[in-house]
Amino acid sequence: MSQSFNLQEHIAKGVEKIVADTLKATLRDPRESAFMVKFAAAANRATRRRLELEEEGLHVPSFLIASITSACNLHCAGCYSRCNEATVDSEPVKQLSAGEWAGIFKEAESLGVSFIMLAGGEPLLRWDVIEAACQMKNLLFPIITNGTYMDDTTFAQLDKCRNLIPVLSIEGGREITDARRGEGVYDKLIAAMDRLHEHSLLFGASITVTTENIREVTSPEFMEKLVSRGCKLAIFIEFVPVTEEARHLAPADPEREYLLAAMEKLRQAFPELIVLAFPGDEKADGGCMAAGRGFFHINSHGGAEPCPFSPYSDVNVRDLGVRGALQSPLFMALREGGVLDNDHVGGCVLYEQRERVEALLAGKAL
Repeated sequence: MSQSFNLQEHIAKGVEKIVADTLKATLRDPRESAFMVKFAAAANRATRRRLELEEEGLHVPSFLIASITSACNLHCAGCYSRCNEATVDSEPVKQLSAGEWAGIFKEAESLGVSFIMLAGGEPLLRWDVIEAACQMKNLLFPIITNGTYMDDTTFAQLDKCRNLIPVLSIEGGREITDARRGEGVYDKLIAAMDRLHEHSLLFGASITVTTENIREVTSPEFMEKLVSRGCKLAIFIEFVPVTEEARHLAPADPEREYLLAAMEKLRQAFPELIVLAFPGDEKADGGCMAAGRGFFHINSHGGAEPCPFSPYSDVNVRDLGVRGALQSPLFMALREGGVLDNDHVGGCVLYEQRERVEALLAGKAL
């Protein structure tokens, strides 16, 4: 990585662009725009706070991913969370309480975090945590949901709490979505999108990209179907193969290049649409942004992990808080040991390099 690469400056520019794009996407909704103006000011304060802490020797990312439950009502094919046993059918135990999550959110805000993505499992099963997030008006909470638990109560809460942004997971059209997520899920997703649009609520779509669906989900025709229903955000997430049998589905460099080019075309075709990718352009980012470089993950039991696809932890936020998690020996070793800028297949270098991550976790040299 170039010595001249300024990570905090790079992150700050990325945050500014996301906020600016969101403001542009909400111009026709006075209530949403009013909230985003206030959030833009809060995001600027958060950037200044991160820069202050950087001077003190603590690097704080602007993003945090919080898997607030291990429960889910679906059994999607190839789900990384179930393969890693982070999502299970048994009754969840030892999960963080709503009060503990509220404390995490408050500490994260005090350190300069601006965005906390709520995931799971199915996050809408933890309504107590959703209500705690609602109170944090200076933070933006994208909620990655399968869209099957949205009812009148959900829409009323989202209308009241504009810092909560539902992001519905979809794989493409009905056939491919139902093949992965279960029969009838596509129709429930479309119905939920239509209700969100009726309520003039900001929402997005989370789209898992594989070698099989990449051309369909990046086509103007598919995106038009989402945009016409009021979708303002599209997050393309590269498929991570958690089994050898699924390895052929993982995007490699040719697919990544195609995805980046297609995303730029979509931005031109749909100027009010926010188009993002995870993990994004790692070459431009100076490597993978996990392990606290640009984000990190807290699992439902409080374990601080590099990312959801790399379920390794040596600290728990119950014991050390968010600040302590950012100073995790594992995170430090990953950031300083060159693991994050290795080539890889699929969306996660740490999954590809899991033997090295496990060696670091065990305290062994690289």
